[in-house]
Amino acid sequence: MLRTRLDLDRIHAARRVINPVFLNTPMYRCDALGSQLGCTVSVKLETANPVRSFKGRGTELVTSLLTEQGRTAVVCASAGNLGQALSWSGRRRGLDVTVVASRQAPVAKLNRIRALGAELELVDGDFEMARERAVTVARQRDIRLLEDSLDIETCEGAATIGLELAETPVDTVLIALGGGAMATGVGYVLKTLTPGVEVICVQPMGAPAMTRSFHERRVITTESADTIADGVAGRYPIPEVLDDLLAVADDAVLVQESSIVAGMQMLLEHTGLVVEPSAALGVAAVLEDRDRFAGRHVVSVICGSNVDLDAYHRWVGRSEPE
Repeated sequence: MLRTRLDLDRIHAARRVINPVFLNTPMYRCDALGSQLGCTVSVKLETANPVRSFKGRGTELVTSLLTEQGRTAVVCASAGNLGQALSWSGRRRGLDVTVVASRQAPVAKLNRIRALGAELELVDGDFEMARERAVTVARQRDIRLLEDSLDIETCEGAATIGLELAETPVDTVLIALGGGAMATGVGYVLKTLTPGVEVICVQPMGAPAMTRSFHERRVITTESADTIADGVAGRYPIPEVLDDLLAVADDAVLVQESSIVAGMQMLLEHTGLVVEPSAALGVAAVLEDRDRFAGRHVVSVICGSNVDLDAYHRWVGRSEPE
């Protein structure tokens, strides 16, 4: 039996709380992409929802619990996607939402947070600086602090993706690794229900803290993070999350920035999907180690599509999708 903070009964119950708009997202085989990568490739499309990322599954669970508790306000630090999801779920339930983000975060993500009615506070520095400020705001205002990946609801909300993946026979699931909510949640469900499925987490070389921690089996921090995949650019792994990851993941790998860009290009050209860099990590992993995945049925979770179009066009090198 897996020793983690997660619970399968709670994950099943979460499906009854999460707005159905976030559930049962499309999953389909992409033969054109598979032929380029040398394996059978399916995508799990976590962008087909109002916030364009998987984060809504977790924020629906969190805000539902806050409403039950009679709480009226919540604050989080976000690289962009969590803040947008929390704003959407909070507005739906009448909660006052404050999001603390870095000024360096993609403008598109920040604009959508504002559009959803949240109070947005920007800080100099990176996500870790935003996280420190969010702690202070929660203490000063005596409101709930939502900490992605540390708060189990974010992991168990994301874990509902695993319930859907477990319904289809696959060999390997590739999951973007940042704070670890999706990796631990999905990994836990797959290892519980379909233990033969290989769970591989993927992180950029420019933001390797969690992957290094996984291999060292202890928390490894980094002084900086330098990657276009802003959604996974953390520097301080959470010990409790690392413990969960060690129990449910088979491997964690690092990929180069050039492979992330190539993955974005391939997803555009062969699937018609415009994705943010974090969502291309799975494809990047296959590109860098084709022999490992040859002949296997690989699922890549497409975790987000909130991307500044100007930056996207610079990376992908074209003005519009084919």
